[in-house]
Amino acid sequence: MRTAAVPIQQSARRYRAFGQYLKDLFHVPVSKVNVDAGFTCPNRDGTVAVGGCIYCNNDSFRPSACTSAASVREQVEKGIPYLRRRYGAEKFIVYFQPFTNTYAPVATLERLYREALDHPGVVGLAIGTRPDCVDEEKIALLETLSRDHFILVEYGLQSVHDRTLTFINRGHDYACFQRAVAMTAGRGIGVGAHLILGFPTETREDMLAMADELSHLPIGFLKLHQLQVVAGTALAELYGKAPFPTFGYEDYLELVADFLERLSPDIVLQRLFAAAPEDILIAPVWNRTRSEFLLDLDRLMEARVSFQGKQHKKGN
Repeated sequence: MRTAAVPIQQSARRYRAFGQYLKDLFHVPVSKVNVDAGFTCPNRDGTVAVGGCIYCNNDSFRPSACTSAASVREQVEKGIPYLRRRYGAEKFIVYFQPFTNTYAPVATLERLYREALDHPGVVGLAIGTRPDCVDEEKIALLETLSRDHFILVEYGLQSVHDRTLTFINRGHDYACFQRAVAMTAGRGIGVGAHLILGFPTETREDMLAMADELSHLPIGFLKLHQLQVVAGTALAELYGKAPFPTFGYEDYLELVADFLERLSPDIVLQRLFAAAPEDILIAPVWNRTRSEFLLDLDRLMEARVSFQGKQHKKGN
């Protein structure tokens, strides 16, 4: 199915929200079922590097029920009843989240992806991966699956600035991301990117410039959130030795509003805020929930008469 064919609908929000996008596409509430398929990462196992990205601690975003100790099928069957009760969801997208979910032979990927799609309530997949872990054969598999299902590939980018990618030990450059996007676009597969705002290597304008840059790539979906310093990471060690500024809550709200104004109105926002567990979060500590943040952002954008794409210039 063609993921970009959904027209922009009127919404209470002043930006294109993923939940509304899915509801417009499937005409019922849709939720993600997180699964851990047991993948690792080439930035951890020595293929690219060891140690991983300096900010990475999967426990900062992975639900406790998401564990590779159970099969993909078992995780899906366990997750769906909860999402039905909690959110009233009627359809489901299986989210392959932890680590790099295209980092395996194609035969293995096909088995895992089809296992996830086998449940009658599942309408698609969201696959988190790195741009250096796809090739023509893997994209061809996803293209085949997309003929009957919603397929979204979320490429971890974190920054378009190579100096930042070097600082965070990312293991690839921005050109690698551009090549992966070009390989994926136009094949019925949703193309997503993931950014983190707040690295000490970047100015506020550097961060806002990423909205302009990504707006002119064939990207349909975007996740962004504030940099969080969490325990058990190289970034936490660096912060402990030489603390660097992190965002204040109001400053981050203003930055997101400015970012959205410069972002293409066609891009769907999947995430704007992150909340690591309190027991591992070091900075910044805001004591805000995702719902509170989104409500505050709605109020700010309304007060500013702001909306996604307000400052976007096509063709530049």
